[in-house]
Amino acid sequence: MSQLLSSVFAALPPEAMQPDLRIAIILFNLGGPDSLDAVRPFLRNLFGDPAIVRLPNPLRAFLAQMLSRKRAPIARRIYAEMGGASPILPNTLDQARALETALSDLGQVRAFPVMRYWHPRAEDVLHQVLQFAPKRLIELPLYPQFSTTTTASSMKEWDKVAGRTGLKNLPTHKICCYPDEIGFIDELAKRIVPSLDEAQASGRPRLLLSAHGLPEKIVAAGDPYPWQVERTAEALRNRLDRDDYDLVVCYQSRVGPLKWIGPATADEVARAGRDKRPVVLAPIAFVSEHSETLVELDIELAAEAKTAGVPLYLRAPTVDAGDSFIEGLARLVRNALGWGPGLRPSTGARLCGADRIGCPYRDIAVKT
Repeated sequence: MSQLLSSVFAALPPEAMQPDLRIAIILFNLGGPDSLDAVRPFLRNLFGDPAIVRLPNPLRAFLAQMLSRKRAPIARRIYAEMGGASPILPNTLDQARALETALSDLGQVRAFPVMRYWHPRAEDVLHQVLQFAPKRLIELPLYPQFSTTTTASSMKEWDKVAGRTGLKNLPTHKICCYPDEIGFIDELAKRIVPSLDEAQASGRPRLLLSAHGLPEKIVAAGDPYPWQVERTAEALRNRLDRDDYDLVVCYQSRVGPLKWIGPATADEVARAGRDKRPVVLAPIAFVSEHSETLVELDIELAAEAKTAGVPLYLRAPTVDAGDSFIEGLARLVRNALGWGPGLRPSTGARLCGADRIGCPYRDIAVKT
């Protein structure tokens, strides 16, 4: 560990070790409604994103209105189950404060959550960042696996807003993805192992690694997301280093009539019921609890598992502000400072295959 830290610190530019250095970290996340009245406008923002609904305006705006109106009653019931609001912002704030503490040796470090579809959005946070007057800017997504629908969309909105100000001239370090970062994987393993151990009493467990789904046509256009999800799964399999369970990668949260990538998480739960296998379900693309975990997995899928005859259904918690995950995020920031301004994945070199033309790193020189 000491050798690792020494190498990371050695890579940092001299100014990154100055106690008066001000570093702003933009933490990108999806966001969620903060009241039941906010549900429909949140959905309208979501469906109005050209990265999600890939149609020209005014057709996209019309569909966003229609889809948000149709989906809102269902979504309101979901958020009512959670007390009327999404917990994603409080959870992200906890991660931000923990990351600031982990990086306090670098100088003045502030982490600013920026949500894509509800407050605080890029416009809301911009004045806070300008007041802080950073000397370096880090763009860090809380999406471990890159997608054009998440990280790219969030960065595009921030860059558009920040580009109107003096922030456009700051040294800016962008982290595009970290699907197998060791701290992230270690935290996942910590939270999965107790459930795997408990499930052994009910038979050979089936570990379902669930990620948010995508329409097939977005993946066919070159989006690297499912490839990176598989990379997370493989790293986790290696980290667990045991053969007393079966592993399946699956996808949840399908919305709309398009065909989505699979297998669907609900279908895998039903299959486990037919096979009379206990299920341990672990979210591997969500890093904090919100509607897709607390309601979709803990309530809706749990009920489906019982109906399907699954002998035991356990759900591992998300990584949240777990020590290993925060250490991993801090390591990403330190590495990014050492590599200099620009876009980098967790390793500093391209991760995705050449066929993944949606990879944002495809036109950037690889650091060797």
